Amino acid sequence: MTPSDTARDGERDAILAALVPVVHGIAATFGPVCEVVLHDYREPEKSVVAVAGSVTGRTVGGAMSEIGMRVLARGDEADDDLNYVTRTADGTRVKSSTIVLRDSTGAVFGALCVNLDVTAVDRAHALLGALAGAAGGASEPPVTTFGDDIDSVVDAIVDAHLRRQDQTWAGLDRTRRLALFRSLDDQGVFAVRRAVEQVAGRLGISRASAYSYLAQSRAAAPTPEGAHP
Repeated sequence: MTPSDTARDGERDAILAALVPVVHGIAATFGPVCEVVLHDYREPEKSVVAVAGSVTGRTVGGAMSEIGMRVLARGDEADDDLNYVTRTADGTRVKSSTIVLRDSTGAVFGALCVNLDVTAVDRAHALLGALAGAAGGASEPPVTTFGDDIDSVVDAIVDAHLRRQDQTWAGLDRTRRLALFRSLDDQGVFAVRRAVEQVAGRLGISRASAYSYLAQSRAAAPTPEGAHP
């Protein structure tokens, strides 16, 4: 590690340390429906460095979710994602904001995430709408896997892709297999250590096959507009 790398890590550590009381302060302000999670993306498998409240069940030392993987995939181009709605596996509706953390060079290295359990609010809203005669039918938000084990997060993402295809891996043709790997790559799954092996195991294919599909999907990916091959 070079002196500049050491200095950069020291700066990032200082930013994270300064945000720990902010984590607890925000959670205390909003009460039991609020959870605040501080992530250090330098270690995706144990990115949670501080947590206050309990909405998604995160604990210190836990892994990032697929939301964090998407931030990793975007790298330094990542933007804050504010007031989006998702669901946990048990059906809890969560309104969340993910604020990316940058060092003095502008490099993204972590995130501050605020999660609010809005299940009761949504139920009350639906009841008031029914009483007022308003039409229902609002679409359900997507399910997000929040887990302290990165393997469970990767497995859930792979399974969700197959469910959307309404197919098993064996039922996909080559084009859709490459599309699956490209989509997983776009979501940042392969930024996690050992993710290729994890995906291979989940799909029931060899590690060599998984690496081959990943390489082919990247080679076949469209060139960004304005870029030169």
